[in-house]
Amino acid sequence: MTNTQALRAGVVGLGMIGGGVAVSLARSGRVPAVYDIRPDASDKLDGVPAPLASPADVAQASDVVMVAVVNAAQARTVIAGDDGLLSGAHPGLTIVLQSTVALPVVHELAELCAKEEVGFLDCGVTPGDKAAEHGMVAIIGGEQSVVDHARPVLDDWAKKVVHCGPLGAGMATKIARNVVTYGTWRTVTEAAALAAAAGVEPARLAEVIDTADPEGRTLLQLLRMRGADGTLPEPVARQIEPLMTKDLDAARDLAATLGVDTPLVDVTRAEAERTLGLDAGPAPSAADADPLQRGLAMMDTVYGPGFSTTMPEQLDPYTSETVEHLFGDIWSRPGLSVRDRRLLVMGATAALGRADLMQIQVQGALINEELTTDQLSEVVLHLAFYVGWGNATSAHRGISAAVSAHSTAAQSTAAHSTAAQSTAKESR
Repeated sequence: MTNTQALRAGVVGLGMIGGGVAVSLARSGRVPAVYDIRPDASDKLDGVPAPLASPADVAQASDVVMVAVVNAAQARTVIAGDDGLLSGAHPGLTIVLQSTVALPVVHELAELCAKEEVGFLDCGVTPGDKAAEHGMVAIIGGEQSVVDHARPVLDDWAKKVVHCGPLGAGMATKIARNVVTYGTWRTVTEAAALAAAAGVEPARLAEVIDTADPEGRTLLQLLRMRGADGTLPEPVARQIEPLMTKDLDAARDLAATLGVDTPLVDVTRAEAERTLGLDAGPAPSAADADPLQRGLAMMDTVYGPGFSTTMPEQLDPYTSETVEHLFGDIWSRPGLSVRDRRLLVMGATAALGRADLMQIQVQGALINEELTTDQLSEVVLHLAFYVGWGNATSAHRGISAAVSAHSTAAQSTAAHSTAAQSTAKESR
């Protein structure tokens, strides 16, 4: 049929989506033949006629039929069951499945349609509450020729038609989009709980997000920065990674301080490198070619800038192996953050009852702002029940010494800064 205006439309299932599609079609002038198990389903749908007796009757009266039922079982029934669409099929009929079902079901139904020489498209839709306002996106999978044939009807109810690829591509895209939706809901739930625990009203958090990112640009920023091969350019990933991990560590610290459970934050932090495509290992650099330099650089990361300068120029075999293997290889592996590995070492150190070794670890944690003094107090109390009160006392001694030294150093730095500012003012 070459006359696009002559294409007849049908809709099976008049719920929120199907009913909205039928209203949009009627408003466009392409009044659809419809079916629903409820005889009065179209009574409140503007311009939509009364349901026909069966899906077969809809097929006979239509060239493109949208199927908007709830699940796979219903889709099988209305397409291939007794009095289903295929029992009333005619040459040129195309069925557009709008129900979200598993991909094997899509291929199963497509094969049944192919046997009857009926075209088939899988079509995810979103947002469903805009169906009656010509406001949905049609997410299509199927052969180009079938899409082209059905396109005039699709355009009459969808504000945009996106052909994602071959059969199943539309459903896969819709499912992936749902992951973004529900994953974001979980993210928002954790973020709101964290903000609320800090005394922030949820409305204020929403106001900040709406104002700063009204079009959701940040939400999809990582996706849009990917290249044609689907990967994030490594220089970009390397630039993002320290900011991402710093911010997530801050979120975890705040959650721990406020007693808020944030499992998604923990997972996101643990998977940060994989998220950015950096899970294959550390960035290539001059230090990578030299295990000793790589280990010394990691020691500075763990214990603070300049720590590696305390190492002697000539290392004995034990020290060399410690630097090259323990820090160059083990501490540098992806999968756990420096903070994660430090907590593990602190637990082992507490079991040894070594206050001096505990002090070294805690000093690094304080320099890197990985743990607060309140969190360190909780660490001691928690460890006491695992390593015994005697070992915990040694751990407490090491932690207290580190906190005191760190506080003294901070005060000294502040005093020097104040003196420098005063000198600068006097010299003006």
